[in-house]
Amino acid sequence: WHLRPVLAGELEKNGMERLYRQIELPLCRVLYRMENRGICIDREQLRQFGDMLSRRISDCETLIFSYSGGEFNINSTRQLGELLFEKLGLPPVKKTKTGYSTNAEVLEKLKNKHPIIPAIMDYRMLTKLKSTYADGLMKEIREDGRIHTTFQNLVTATGRLSSTEPNLQNIPVRTDLGAEIRKMFIPKPGCVLVDADYSQIELRVLAHIAGDDAMRKAFCDHVDIHTATAAQVFGVPVEEVTPLQRRHAKAVNFGIVYGISEFSLAEDIGVSRYEARAYIDNYLNNYRGVKEYMHKVVADAREKGYTETLYGRRRYIPELKSSNFNVRSGAERIALNTPIQGTAADLIKLAMIRVENALNEKYPDAKLLLQVHDELIVECPEG
Repeated sequence: WHLRPVLAGELEKNGMERLYRQIELPLCRVLYRMENRGICIDREQLRQFGDMLSRRISDCETLIFSYSGGEFNINSTRQLGELLFEKLGLPPVKKTKTGYSTNAEVLEKLKNKHPIIPAIMDYRMLTKLKSTYADGLMKEIREDGRIHTTFQNLVTATGRLSSTEPNLQNIPVRTDLGAEIRKMFIPKPGCVLVDADYSQIELRVLAHIAGDDAMRKAFCDHVDIHTATAAQVFGVPVEEVTPLQRRHAKAVNFGIVYGISEFSLAEDIGVSRYEARAYIDNYLNNYRGVKEYMHKVVADAREKGYTETLYGRRRYIPELKSSNFNVRSGAERIALNTPIQGTAADLIKLAMIRVENALNEKYPDAKLLLQVHDELIVECPEG
């Protein structure tokens, strides 16, 4: 109680009282209820999934050992590095103080050099799924048959929610096996799970914050933003945009939000740095509001020492004044992205509060169970 007036004064002085009272404080009650509710998981299906992964891991090991000419510890970076770069003679990509690097980035660059590389990549993916999800989730099932994660609303610098014990926000849903894991989360008898998510929320926030007329018009006209961007960048009518052009435009759209360089974009989409630079330049020439925003938000953050969301959530970035170019460049990317990602996080938190209150008032048998970044999952009675 002695701290309350001091901290309340700090909130008011820093313009964060609304953030505290309208978002973070009421959200605590919502998260408390969500943690208590938990979510059901099909234990038998999870067990069968783990058994299937074990068989596939064993098959992977057999394949890897057939390529290597003998058994070795696949999980040992040293042994794997010696096999790949000395015995098999593959070109070393990166070396560390302790030897050859065999991280995911290195393997990605080598995957077309020898058939053992895709097998190792599959092995790592399968063992990760088994330890983290098949085995990990099984240990987290409580007596009520449900998994009760713990949410943290003030841990990440951008304000995004995180969850632990277990982390239910990083299940790899874009892969077939990841999608199988998601199917194992089930409603209780007599209920269904309903999920709703925001469509391209960060790009919509960017369009609003930057005040970019072209981007806002695309969203207001319900045009696919990646197709619209491809038409702008490649100078073709919307109806003539090819799937490849749309994929490249999508990479530019999301890359711009994170301050991507032409080097990184070139690697991501498999084009030359010259082509990647041209894509970025064309993008910024067409979305001039975004271009102006990128310069202004970094300059403002450098002057004030922090950047903030539309709801006043601050992130201090002292690295903006670093003499180290790489450190300073990283800080500029943070200054660029935080208002976008952080505002999206604030909006989703507000949505959680409003959805919880609306359900309690009008549909008390429906319960908000999970939030996964831009998605809310509700358990409600059938019919």
